Amino acid sequence: MKLAMASQVAGFVLAVVLPGLVYAAGDESEWWHSHGHGGGGVTAVGKPGDPRRISRTVALEVGEGTHFTPSTIAVKRGETIRFVVNNAGNVKHEMVLGTESQLLELYHTRMQAPGKALALPNGITVDAGKSSEIIWEFTKFGTVTFACLLPGHYDAGERGTVVVQ
Repeated sequence: MKLAMASQVAGFVLAVVLPGLVYAAGDESEWWHSHGHGGGGVTAVGKPGDPRRISRTVALEVGEGTHFTPSTIAVKRGETIRFVVNNAGNVKHEMVLGTESQLLELYHTRMQAPGKALALPNGITVDAGKSSEIIWEFTKFGTVTFACLLPGHYDAGERGTVVVQ
């Protein structure tokens, strides 16, 4: 009964912190699950990776007036990648993994609450001058998009692709 009541409280957030990942249940997490991304975290673009099974590390950089560098990354299906994102700029940035349509829809959803912190297993926020990481396992062949979903960043072309071979 208490749990049912607590889950109905506006702004209720439950977070579990694991090395390199934050899982949270908030508006974006509800969006993620309501769009068919439940079931143990497996999605069309993969699933949160096991930190003990990292295949390799990929360094990315982002900053003002720049796009993600590199903007295209090739991985093998089944690889677990540790993405280390360095924010060389003076404002915060994000890296969110998804299909192009998922990211575009989430971007428009987030524009309705632009100051709200990101709370997804497939995304990170990186403060200015800092680095952060996300560990992700690519379970399916195809193309995965990554982007910054902060206001104006996505529209300015702050995105890239992961080609899963």
